Amino acid sequence: MNAPSEKGFRRMAAAGALSAGLAVALGAFGAHGLRGTLAPDMLAVYETAARYQMYHALGLLAAAIAGLGGGAERRRAWWACLGFAGGTVLFSGSLYALALSGAGALGAVTPLGGLAFIAGWVLLGASFLGSAARG
Repeated sequence: MNAPSEKGFRRMAAAGALSAGLAVALGAFGAHGLRGTLAPDMLAVYETAARYQMYHALGLLAAAIAGLGGGAERRRAWWACLGFAGGTVLFSGSLYALALSGAGALGAVTPLGGLAFIAGWVLLGASFLGSAARG
């Protein structure tokens, strides 16, 4: 795979910003619209989804900005972006769906999102270390 373009990193940065905004909106909906509707344990699951979505939206922004810096580390930054974006869909998405539907089988998807998040953080760190070694 060739190194992603600046346009690709700008799109990832926009996706991170949109995901952060969505996390705020979904968190507010959970706090105000779902309290009293969901069982307390499912409301906690929903809140975890919103919290982790926000954390990893910020990670996605950081990885996209790192990729805009150029250099050989762009590929690692790109994979970090994919880890954060994919992890958000798998982890937070499965938790939102679990909280709203009660379908326990969705919990099996959540750890895959967690692994994607971990990979994203490791790759982001590696991209920064590679930049430091060059500079």
